[in-house]
Amino acid sequence: MRKIDVFDTTLRDGEQSAGINLNTAEKLEIARQLEKLGTDVIEAGFPASSQGDFEAVRKIAQTVQSSIVTGLARAVKSDIDTSWEALKYGAEPHLHIFLATSPIHMTHKLKKTPDQVVEIAVESVKHAKKHFPLVQWSAEDAFRSDPDFLVRIVEKVIQAGATTINLPDTVGYATPAEYGAMFNYLKNNVKSIDKVKLSAHCHNDLGMAVANSIAAIENGADQVEATINGIGERAGNAALEELAVALHIRKDVYNFETAIQFQEIKRTSQLVSQLTGMAIQANKAVVGKNAFAHESGIHQDGMLKDRSTYEIITPELIGETSNQLVLGKHSGRHAFKNKAVELGFDLTDEKINEAFKAFKTLADKKKQISEDDLYIILTDQQIQEDDTPVYELKSVQVQYGNGSIPTASVSLKNPKGEILQEASTGSGSVEAICNTLERLVQGKVHLLDYRVTSIGKGRDALGEAVVNLTYNGKSSTGRDVAQDVLEASAKAYLNAINRQIVNERNRSLAKTV
Repeated sequence: MRKIDVFDTTLRDGEQSAGINLNTAEKLEIARQLEKLGTDVIEAGFPASSQGDFEAVRKIAQTVQSSIVTGLARAVKSDIDTSWEALKYGAEPHLHIFLATSPIHMTHKLKKTPDQVVEIAVESVKHAKKHFPLVQWSAEDAFRSDPDFLVRIVEKVIQAGATTINLPDTVGYATPAEYGAMFNYLKNNVKSIDKVKLSAHCHNDLGMAVANSIAAIENGADQVEATINGIGERAGNAALEELAVALHIRKDVYNFETAIQFQEIKRTSQLVSQLTGMAIQANKAVVGKNAFAHESGIHQDGMLKDRSTYEIITPELIGETSNQLVLGKHSGRHAFKNKAVELGFDLTDEKINEAFKAFKTLADKKKQISEDDLYIILTDQQIQEDDTPVYELKSVQVQYGNGSIPTASVSLKNPKGEILQEASTGSGSVEAICNTLERLVQGKVHLLDYRVTSIGKGRDALGEAVVNLTYNGKSSTGRDVAQDVLEASAKAYLNAINRQIVNERNRSLAKTV
């Protein structure tokens, strides 16, 4: 079977999804999980785009060992040099350079002639090769590019030292037959094409990203680029879990394999959903909550007789568990720590103690503690890294009744350590809380989006709130969980504010260094 490399771009292309803003600790946690998942390449970010991205890429490159860590760069020397500073400590330094090649992009965006674009591409690859042993060059909007121009520019960048050539369907316009034909054309017409790895990068605007990626593999691609849960700009990217499982389940047809550790898929999907605040649609292939649900009586009857009648993928393949009671209120710290290790967490004793306190508090309120609950508690401890003074919710109380005006009373500690109290009304309970909090925080707040979902099942399930807002003109996303959804909503609101405070502090520190 032919080995296909998996290039994960969740932390770069995926983070470009509207409403997502991951901090360094969250990116590092996702990167660690992607390494466990078995991805061959992790695109950790765009180092030259911001100091925050630079630091995240640098830390990931220093931490991850069994996956290649790369960063994105424009075909500009300063981008390449900045990327080297972020990536040089990686086990196998890798750079991803992109430059548009379609007539529409060259004319309207780059305002360059085809000859100028070829020259820029060659010079950027030559410069990158002074530092990086591995250089991937991407022809942005390759599918809408002239095929003969693609052949010409690809030949030139291979001569300049590129080790991987990526041919993206940047706007998700291709059909499988057309996209596969583009790879076939380059395989047959580019000199020295066998000296490089061909890569496919597909967007899902027409819902064909996974199918297009597989068509590319069938026509010579050695690598597929994808994101967890298919997140990404606009309609997203090819979903990594769908690609990997499709190649595995239908290996009788495709005869390709990846290094993906299938039992880590569910965990990775949950983590990305939790930290990005992007819910997984119920009917999402492979990882949706309905992926293994059977409602029809005929289906249920068949399942009881033989699971293979209606189930081509087993839940166990992707690491799906029964999610039954795992620990109880009488469980001790030792059992809790062992369970944390079993779930893949590596926490300091201090963080284990804090997580154990949160577990005990929840166990006093909730009859059953599930793995989903533990993932929330442990992940929150794993990603805490900044001690910047921020707002801390002390109490929230809402008075609401049919025919009365909802009123929220909030007490919180501000970054100066002062306890503040305020009350306000709203057309509903959540609006009353938001109006009250806006009076307490120093700055202009505008709520953009708000969502509450349940974690697990049952009337005592945790509620997760996700809030997207602007604070002093800059967008931020916050999330938090609690059994009371109003408490979760208040905490998520403050989490979004606090993230912006921490980001501003880090930007200020970067300017003084």
